[in-house]
Amino acid sequence: MNIAQEVDARGMNCPLPILKVRKAIATVGDGDVIKLIATDPGSVKDMQAFCAQTGNELVESGEEDGAYVFLVRRLN
Repeated sequence: MNIAQEVDARGMNCPLPILKVRKAIATVGDGDVIKLIATDPGSVKDMQAFCAQTGNELVESGEEDGAYVFLVRRLN
C-alpha cells in the first residue's frame, strides 16, 4: 500500500493526534492513505470515531514497537 503521508504523533495526547490527521487529510487527494503513529491509548477509539464522523476509511489499526499505528484512506 502506498502511504501518501506519515503523521508522527508520538508523545501527544488527545486531541492532537486527531487534529494532525485532520490537517494531513486536507493536503492529500481522494483515495490517498495517511499513516498515523501515536502513543496515546485513547487514539484507538478516537480514530474510529474520527473516520466514522468524517466518512474516511480506517483501513488498518494495530500496535507496532510500543505505538499505535493507523492507516486512514481519504474518501471525500
